[in-house]
Amino acid sequence: SKFCTHHSSFFESTFPMGITSLPSTITTFPMPSEVMKQNREVVIAEEIGHGRVLTLSRPNNLNYVSEKVALTLGQKLEKYEKDDNAKFVILKGAGRTFSAGGDLERIYDARDSVLEGVYRIYWLFYHVHTYKKPHIALVHGMSMGGGVGLMAPMKFSVVTEKAFCSTPEANLGYHPDCGLSYILSRLPGRLGEYLGLTGVKLKGKEVVAAGLATHFVPSHKLFQLEKSLLSINNGGEEDTIRSVIDEFSTNVQIDETSVLSKLSIIDDCFSRETVEEILDSFEAEAGKKGNDWIMLVLKSIKKASPIGLKITLRSIREGRTQTLSECLRKEFRITINILRTIISDDLYEGIRAAIIDKDKSPKWNPSTLDKVHDEQLDLIFKPLEQHDLELQIPINEEECRWGGKYENSGYCLRTK
Repeated sequence: SKFCTHHSSFFESTFPMGITSLPSTITTFPMPSEVMKQNREVVIAEEIGHGRVLTLSRPNNLNYVSEKVALTLGQKLEKYEKDDNAKFVILKGAGRTFSAGGDLERIYDARDSVLEGVYRIYWLFYHVHTYKKPHIALVHGMSMGGGVGLMAPMKFSVVTEKAFCSTPEANLGYHPDCGLSYILSRLPGRLGEYLGLTGVKLKGKEVVAAGLATHFVPSHKLFQLEKSLLSINNGGEEDTIRSVIDEFSTNVQIDETSVLSKLSIIDDCFSRETVEEILDSFEAEAGKKGNDWIMLVLKSIKKASPIGLKITLRSIREGRTQTLSECLRKEFRITINILRTIISDDLYEGIRAAIIDKDKSPKWNPSTLDKVHDEQLDLIFKPLEQHDLELQIPINEEECRWGGKYENSGYCLRTK
């Protein structure tokens, strides 16, 4: 089942975070190269019957969720939610990437100047989670970090055999952001802690089996599915949308080689109180017959940022008892404090090693888990010094959901 209570239903190595028209034909999936050359918008918006299609259209840049992308998506989603003629929204990525999350090079180069963009991005993710109309993610290819945060909250999230998801932010000295502490903490057992701490990839049907997507559709049927959805002429009710997707979807079965068949080990090891205890118990399991798969995972965790691992575990654990708004507010504070290097510059060092210099040899600070103290973590999780710098999203549904825009935040006022 999906994690959200309101639902019924690095690249290959390491990585964490338009124009409106009525076309005569439905755009193919993936986007044809000739269309890509003609339109350089970061998001292409189309109005087709009762459907609204938003395409992340920069595949050469892995469809990053940049400030401009967040602004455009937010404006379109607000417009469609208030438009009586718009009954549902489809979100997809051009090319072989749904979204690789945040633009790490931009973060590395811009430092503090990205804070206002970060605010806008978090504000967008709140609205994706709480959207009032049915929304559908069509995921064909990479979905990592913030890309998972985009697809998983959708009322319907459809993945193909080419789709893969991961949340490896800890590998970069970062944390699962943009609602991921809420999402991961609601997966079965301790799978959320496992995915957050290890950054391992789930592929195709595994994404559905884990609860991060609702349907598996073979890639050769994806275009026809989209065409059928956009041909709905009875108003696009949720049950109708579900029946259309069900028609194209395939039942999910996980074989014994999948990590999802190892949940008893994962639940036992990743329920331990600390990262150190998790690693000790996981290492003990690695010595048992049939557990060779653990060694590669252990190797990955031990290369990750110690402070990133500890922040990630604490955030996911707190997320288990927090509301969506509480998780997003907490994650936003963590993000701002990390970007400001309150206690460490591990995020920038992680980006340097993985993306800028590509030497894959980050120098973490602190260098080992035992040197990361609770008092340091408290500084990362603490509320921001000014209330207007906090993420301004509603605590209650009665409040104005679209009122917490970047333009109304302290980040905008500080840069004028």
